[in-house]
Amino acid sequence: MTDPSYKGQFVCFTHPHIGNVGVNDDDEESEKCHLGAIIVRDVSIVVSNYRSVMSLDEYCKKHNVLGLCNLDTRALTKVLRETGCLNGVICTDASKSDEELVAMTKNWTIVGKDLLSVVSCKEPYEWKDPTGEEWEFNEGAKTAAGGKAFKVVAYDFGIKHNILRRLASFGCSITVVPADYPADKVLALNPDGVFFSNGPGDPSAAPYAVDNARAILGKKPVFGICMGHQILGQAFGGKTFKLKFGHHGGNHPIRYNPTGRVEISAQNHNFAVDPDTLPEGVEVTHINLNDGTCAGMLYPAKKAMTIQYHPEASPGPHDADICFEQFVDMMKAEVSAPVAA
Repeated sequence: MTDPSYKGQFVCFTHPHIGNVGVNDDDEESEKCHLGAIIVRDVSIVVSNYRSVMSLDEYCKKHNVLGLCNLDTRALTKVLRETGCLNGVICTDASKSDEELVAMTKNWTIVGKDLLSVVSCKEPYEWKDPTGEEWEFNEGAKTAAGGKAFKVVAYDFGIKHNILRRLASFGCSITVVPADYPADKVLALNPDGVFFSNGPGDPSAAPYAVDNARAILGKKPVFGICMGHQILGQAFGGKTFKLKFGHHGGNHPIRYNPTGRVEISAQNHNFAVDPDTLPEGVEVTHINLNDGTCAGMLYPAKKAMTIQYHPEASPGPHDADICFEQFVDMMKAEVSAPVAA
C-alpha cells in the first residue's frame, strides 16, 4: 500500500480476508499510502498483532484512501485475467449517472502519464539507515578510497525505504535526489555509482529522466530497478511498451540467463522494455518466465546493469538481494581500476 509505484491505482486483493494483522508504521515503504483505492472481499473487524497501531479501516481514513469491501474479488480477478488491466471508478456521489462514470473511465489512461515528479522528493537528502541484518559481505564492501563507504546518488522516481536500507547495508552512503535532478549536478557530487529507482506511470512520458540517464551512462557505474530499468533501457537506445497484463505481486519467476538460476521476485509495473529495440552490446540477462519479457539487462560498455523487479523483498522473497552485491562489485572494480598516466 505504501509502494509509490502504485500511485493512482486500485489494488484488488484476491485473498478473501484482509486486515487481521492491522497496520504498523515500521513496515511503511514511503511517507504515505499512494493507492487510489483498495478492494477486498472481507475486511477484518478484529485486529490481532502485537505490532499493530491501527486497523486497515483507520489507516485508509487517515490517508484519505478509498476502501471497498464485500466485493467478489476473485470474480473480478477472473475478468482481469482475460481482459488485462482495466480502468475503474469508485464514486460516493449518488447524483452521478452510470453514463458519466463510464465516461470517466474511458477518458483516463496511464499511457503518457508522468507520475515520477508527483511522488519524488522535492530536495536532495541523505539516507543512512541500514536494515537490521548484518551481512559479512557489507564490511568488505567498503573499499572506496580511505576505506569509506561507497558514495551513491539515488534518483527518487518513487523509491521504497527498504531499497535505501539495503543499499546502506551493502556499504553505501546515499544521497537521494529528485526525479528531475540534472545529470551535471549528480556528476559534480562525484559519486562511486548512480542508482535509478522504481516508480509509477509511463516511462516514455519522462524524457527528462532519460536524458539525465543518457548523460551519466559510461561515466559512472549505474544500477536501475523497475522504472529505473525502463528509463535506462530508453537511455541505451531501446523503447518501452505497455503490457496487457501488468506484473504485480510477489511470486514472479525470473531466470538469470548467464547461470540458469531461477529467482522468485516481487514486481509492480505496467510497462516493459522491448528487447528487439536494444542496440548491440546490451545483454538481456534476466527473463520473466511467465511471459518471456525482458527482466534485466547488462551494458558493460556503459557500466550499467538493470532489473525489472524489486530486489529488496518488501514485500517478497530475498532471492534477488544478490543484485545489490553485483552493483557494489561494479563500483569496487571502478575504484580499483588502474588510471592511465
